[in-house]
Amino acid sequence: MEFLGTWEQIYNPAFQVVEFDHFKSEAGLHTFVLSVAEWIEKTEAIGLFVKRGKYGGTYAHKDIAFEFASAISPVFKIYLIKEFKRLKKEENDDKRLSGTIRARRRPFVHDFSFFGSNVV
Repeated sequence: MEFLGTWEQIYNPAFQVVEFDHFKSEAGLHTFVLSVAEWIEKTEAIGLFVKRGKYGGTYAHKDIAFEFASAISPVFKIYLIKEFKRLKKEENDDKRLSGTIRARRRPFVHDFSFFGSNVV
């Protein structure tokens, strides 16, 4: 619930923080029950979506789905971390390579400042 509330506060200007705080304070009670539909209705959340009826279900923004999957499956979390590291390495390698290419292709620029400000 903490992740959901934090995500909503960052990405949703209409998020009802007071309602979120109320849910947070009750979350530890053994009588606490909260449906996704109620969460959305009371907090004006946008990170989760409930579609009712045939072919219905509960859908989540990718950030939230990754967080839930990471909490449920340590294997998924390890793969997620591994993939993130691979992508960052690839990104850094691309930046290094493009910097090298740019440095080699940099055109020679003449310095005409000694002519004064009349040169166009």
